[in-house]
Amino acid sequence: MLIEDEERERHSDVNPSKPSSSTNKDASDGFETASDGELGLNGSDNDDETQQQHQVQEEQQSLSQTDDLKQKAFEQANDVKLEGNRLFGSGQYEEALSQYVLALHLAPDMPLSVELRSICHANSAICFSKLGKYEDAIKECTKALGLNPSYMKALLRRAEAHEKLEHFDEAIADMKKILELDPSNDQAKKTIHRLGPLAEEKREKMKEEMIGKLKDMGNSLLGRFGMSVDNFKAVKDPNTGSYSLSFQR
Repeated sequence: MLIEDEERERHSDVNPSKPSSSTNKDASDGFETASDGELGLNGSDNDDETQQQHQVQEEQQSLSQTDDLKQKAFEQANDVKLEGNRLFGSGQYEEALSQYVLALHLAPDMPLSVELRSICHANSAICFSKLGKYEDAIKECTKALGLNPSYMKALLRRAEAHEKLEHFDEAIADMKKILELDPSNDQAKKTIHRLGPLAEEKREKMKEEMIGKLKDMGNSLLGRFGMSVDNFKAVKDPNTGSYSLSFQR
């Protein structure tokens, strides 16, 4: 930004009359006239102002050079990302992944880079999914969503990776977020409908496994006294809904 300097004009309106030589000598000997003092002070101010102007210009030039470097770094990172897209399109997933990682390394710290970085994370995720590394795919999608919470492709890819690992509740949660962003998304609706019974089945299976482990633990302790958990029955109180244990031989 160009800064226009204000030129200060100074005019001297002092037009002294010609005094006698003795009077003039007595008035000026050993003293600085008002006109001389103002000139000296104003000269100092001008020097300070000029120095400040030079500092501002240097700072502006430095900022401009920094912006230029960041812009070039952004363009380079974008070119690397495009190369990653080309490699992905030809089925070279590991090579494409390395390009996305490089693009993330090159992307400068500037607002323009946020979208680029989120795309590179999401593209890295799909590469990991193609390579069967679903945990890594989930991590990359989470990073992409940290930069862009409404990035639907990242939500979709994370949901797909969760489903591959049988994280059905997590996949459903991502699909519900997609519906919040796009209520008419049929894919999300169908996926939620399809995964719902699988999630319930998994929860029941986990519950049975937990009960089985607790039963084994109880039998190992009660066995010392010639008893087992089968000697204890849970009886539900119809009035309160609470349970009590009764011992049976």
